Amino acid sequence: MNEKIRRIGVLTGGGDCPGLNAVIRAIVKTAHNDYDLEVIGFVDGYEGLIENRYRRIDLGEASGILAQGGTILGTSNRADPFRFPVLQDEEYIYLDRSSQAVRNFESLGLDVLITIGGDGTMAASSGMMKKGLPIVGVPKTIDNDLFGTEVTFGFDSACVTATEAIDKIHTTAQSHHRVMIVEVMGRYAGWLALCSGLAGGGDIVLMPEFPYDIEAVCDAIRTRNARGKNFSIVVVGEGAKPIGGSMTVARTIETSPDAIRLGGVSHTVASQIEGLTNIECRVTILGHLLRGGSPSAFDRILATRYGVEAVHMAVRGETGRMVGLQNQQMVSVPIEDVAGKTRVITPGHPLLKVAQSMGVCLGVSTSVSLEEHFKDPVAS
Repeated sequence: MNEKIRRIGVLTGGGDCPGLNAVIRAIVKTAHNDYDLEVIGFVDGYEGLIENRYRRIDLGEASGILAQGGTILGTSNRADPFRFPVLQDEEYIYLDRSSQAVRNFESLGLDVLITIGGDGTMAASSGMMKKGLPIVGVPKTIDNDLFGTEVTFGFDSACVTATEAIDKIHTTAQSHHRVMIVEVMGRYAGWLALCSGLAGGGDIVLMPEFPYDIEAVCDAIRTRNARGKNFSIVVVGEGAKPIGGSMTVARTIETSPDAIRLGGVSHTVASQIEGLTNIECRVTILGHLLRGGSPSAFDRILATRYGVEAVHMAVRGETGRMVGLQNQQMVSVPIEDVAGKTRVITPGHPLLKVAQSMGVCLGVSTSVSLEEHFKDPVAS
């Protein structure tokens, strides 16, 4: 044990998701039970560290939050310490507040900061490490797109929610003989679309990694109709795009480190299908519904494992690293290897093979493999 460790800071950054409170609970309980450490929680992510807004989290506050969605600390996806938005004369200017964050950390007598978040939080953490902060990262995102770990907590819960929605959509699709399009989050990665599509029995799954051929999509629908299946379920990742086209941007938020907000591609897909098949389509966009609710049993356990291991890493002095899951074991990976990267689905991924064996259309012609299709620079 590192005898110098006495006080740990913790913050939750980026979008919320089920399991954040389970991590906080695990950090507090492990810090208290194994090492008799004090835990200081920063309010609203890096914004709290910059503005010195914090509170002590004791065992009492950490009790009873395992099944609670969201985060008791609050979060922010706009608080980049190196580009912090400040409203001045009705316009936002951007300031480097990283040195202030370091001063606040030091003034509180903290030894380690545990940051819980996705790629944006890890990118900010990588920068703050260069400013001298000892940081341990915990991977969080419903998108499951973070390097260094096989799965992020929050993903399974979102997948369960999406699957339940697809299950319910089936009955309406069958009753009205329609094409039902379900749009899920995931940004630039298709993990949520693929996994919920498989679990929910989707007939067509469109992902950001593989630009879709609308003719192939319509052929799949026509083939189903010819077999007597007079409805189809299309699961679309929000970052999906047609061959030769671009992603659908719902809006941009200048004050956010990741200004682009995707969404609405399902309406484009619906219009294209109706125009080519004359079959009525309906769209359901799950959106932020996927972030809410109680974490699944899998996520509760995974989040707890991450929180426990993060404290152990902090005490061992393994800072500058993020805890991850590889081959069902807890591992630590350099945060610098995680920051600024997106873990996407590659053409040879086993789940894609499973989907194709099940007859799921992935938006490309069934006459060629995904590998062959995306050798074409026009397609990719």
